[in-house]
Amino acid sequence: MTINTKQGLDSVQGEVERVTFHSEESGFCVLRIRVKGRGELVTITGSAPSIASGEYIECQGAWFNDKRYGMQFKAETLKSIAPTTIEGMEKYLGSGMVKGIGPHFAKKLVAAFGDQVFHVIEKEPRRLQELEGIGAKRQESVAAAWSEQKVVRNIMVFLQSYGIGTARSVRIYKTYGDDSINIVSNNPYKLALDIRGIGFKTADALALSLGIGRESLMRAQAGVKHVLQELCNFGHCAAMCSKLISKSCKLLEIDIAIIEHAIECELDEKNIVQDYINGDLCLYPASLYSAEINSAERIRRLNLGVPPWGDVDCTKAIPWAEEKSNIKFAESQVHALITALNSKVSIITGGPGVGKTTIMNGLLQIIATQDLRIGLCAPTGRAAKRLTETTGVTAKTIHRLLDFDPGSSGFKHNQDNKLLLDVLIVDESSMIDIVLFNSLLKALSDDVAVIFVGDIDQLPSVGSGAVLSDLIKSEVITTVRLTEIFRQAKDSKIIVNAHMINKGLMPLSSKDGASDFFTIYMDTPEEIHACLLDVVSERLPKYYNFNSLQDIQVLTPMNKGGLGSYGLNVDLQKKLNPNASSKIERFGTTYALNDKVIQMTNNYDKEVFNGDIGFIDHIDNDEGLINIRFDGCIKEYELHELDEISLAYAISIHKSQGSEFPVVVIPVVTQHYMLLARNLLYTGITRGKELVVLIGQKKAINIAVKNNKEAHRLTKLAYRLQNEN
Repeated sequence: MTINTKQGLDSVQGEVERVTFHSEESGFCVLRIRVKGRGELVTITGSAPSIASGEYIECQGAWFNDKRYGMQFKAETLKSIAPTTIEGMEKYLGSGMVKGIGPHFAKKLVAAFGDQVFHVIEKEPRRLQELEGIGAKRQESVAAAWSEQKVVRNIMVFLQSYGIGTARSVRIYKTYGDDSINIVSNNPYKLALDIRGIGFKTADALALSLGIGRESLMRAQAGVKHVLQELCNFGHCAAMCSKLISKSCKLLEIDIAIIEHAIECELDEKNIVQDYINGDLCLYPASLYSAEINSAERIRRLNLGVPPWGDVDCTKAIPWAEEKSNIKFAESQVHALITALNSKVSIITGGPGVGKTTIMNGLLQIIATQDLRIGLCAPTGRAAKRLTETTGVTAKTIHRLLDFDPGSSGFKHNQDNKLLLDVLIVDESSMIDIVLFNSLLKALSDDVAVIFVGDIDQLPSVGSGAVLSDLIKSEVITTVRLTEIFRQAKDSKIIVNAHMINKGLMPLSSKDGASDFFTIYMDTPEEIHACLLDVVSERLPKYYNFNSLQDIQVLTPMNKGGLGSYGLNVDLQKKLNPNASSKIERFGTTYALNDKVIQMTNNYDKEVFNGDIGFIDHIDNDEGLINIRFDGCIKEYELHELDEISLAYAISIHKSQGSEFPVVVIPVVTQHYMLLARNLLYTGITRGKELVVLIGQKKAINIAVKNNKEAHRLTKLAYRLQNEN
């Protein structure tokens, strides 16, 4: 141990024996290091962007005696230096920080190359092939990982020097490559636009640290774009100009004249577009404006002409379909079939149990008698799978139908490469946002017939727009709204209660063990929490033979709070998967073997999409890899990609859109007041296929049932459809 008192600070050097704690976000760490000439291990506390066992560190700071943990060294600066001993090199390489090198391979490398091992990996990587079992592919992989690790570490150090956490450093490198530091230095606000998980405030703090002025135009433009995006994240396609200005002023704390100048510049640069909605001056992100304009134009063109199946004699076709499928269509269903068969673009909407699937199958039977190319699609994988099961015709997600190209970040099927279809049926249309809608329409030829199917009373799309609602509101598209609940559906309390809630009535509670819907009223959130854990882990598996992991899905209105998805996931994980043999911690969450997880964002490279639910199949701590099984397909995730997933023992009702589960359990408390709405509760209940259990306060459920105030989204699609110019 070396000690000096330069400027009143002590200095310590040594090898990291153990990383007791390290925060990915803040960099704070507690280390146990071995110092030459000192018998016992020394405890160091400080901050490092990344740290691993086997590294040598050099610290400056001061000693202090912690009442609980004893003598420690508090480092003001902590610098990593390469290990110089054989043991240190082996431990460093085997720490998992270099992808492809685990403890076993590290021992092999050090045994072969000794203290020259770092030099060989970096300067003479082909020599790795001298080792048995090491081919060209693994040699290239290890060399690339070593090089990337060095660059990423430099980025981490750079960001941390400006007070930025390190959890997103790898993603920054993946986005910007070797030019990361240069790009971030020139315009740190790009981080908020390009890097998931880095918000405007973080980028703003970095910008101010780099010397970018508070009243600079760069900061003002970045702030305006951020506020506009935040407003559109609530489903709007645009924001009122006055609201955008006031919120930008509040965020940036600068003069209104600078904000107005920034908006003018954004308009000149065509990043935003102005238009009037209901007489108010509004500002659109350019991409959403273009999507809305193009969607209206494409719908109008698709709606022209005659259906590709021509004139159908419904008096013969419908009885033929009845005989073929051995069913008798109700009068309302016959009307729906006739209407759809006489329309080139049509909408079929209605709640559960009203026969939407029956009508789809009837249409498919009739139009399939002709030589037509028919496509079926839905917004999510689960919805597409269910559509395939109910129709017997293979359905795809919209993304797969359009064939996303990761290289160009666009779809292969577009205005220049149309889908080879004559008829397209789009299920779960209420989930489609304006951007995806525009992409789908661009890929359709003018002579294609389109049938949109969906439940207008469900939650609207997570993304911007109110597409299905606007199409119906425009009255330009032929629409059939089904309301009759059929006899078989009336036997289901799930369907009956869903329609009651939709009419503003409290759901019927049942104590009959044969029922498929139960309401359990309790007074306090604590009682509801305990009851929910018991219902999921004990009562439903015991009395109904449901599997807690595979069959039961907890849906909750919120993410935060004791009965939000975050808190419930921690508690349900402990209850349902307590003895996992393998675990890994990342981004503040512990993931274990067999955990249920949900994909939180679209990953086109992996072909895994927002809302897909899977199970952790394998954890490789040596390689830093996790395998997740989605519908039988294994997808591999590196550690830095784990912010794309979340535990899914409990998920938000919004995330459940387009999915069905055998059993749904929903907690409802007044703590969820801000989100308690009729369409939210209705959407959650209609996700249950065999059984729904509501556990909540009667007052809270009543609030949700009575609250039918639809959150108005700023869109202009309906108006554009009605007014060609």
